[in-house]
Amino acid sequence: MKVMIAELEAYLLDCYRDDGIDQGLFMKLVEEIGEVAEVLNKKAGRKQSGSEDLQTQLGNELADVIHYAVAIAALNGLDINEIIIQKDKTASIKYNHKMNLEQFIMNKRNEKSDC
Repeated sequence: MKVMIAELEAYLLDCYRDDGIDQGLFMKLVEEIGEVAEVLNKKAGRKQSGSEDLQTQLGNELADVIHYAVAIAALNGLDINEIIIQKDKTASIKYNHKMNLEQFIMNKRNEKSDC
């Protein structure tokens, strides 16, 4: 199953609406970013690791980062999907990319519909 950003925002707003405090969610976000850094350090050999599955750990920690970042956006009424598209358009111009995210998505969708 694929999850759309808007669906995740609605779900997390529902989960945190009554007791979601931005500062608490932000602290969880920072904690999870630290855990991503720890896994990356293990993958790079800068930190010792045992027999744990670092790829799975990395995926889980990144999912947590996305969870808390989107929850903060949802609680603040931000349409993170639209913000991502607009921010990428600006970055694409600034860094002279051949294509922006919106164009990339439209091209991918057109490829699928041509079949």
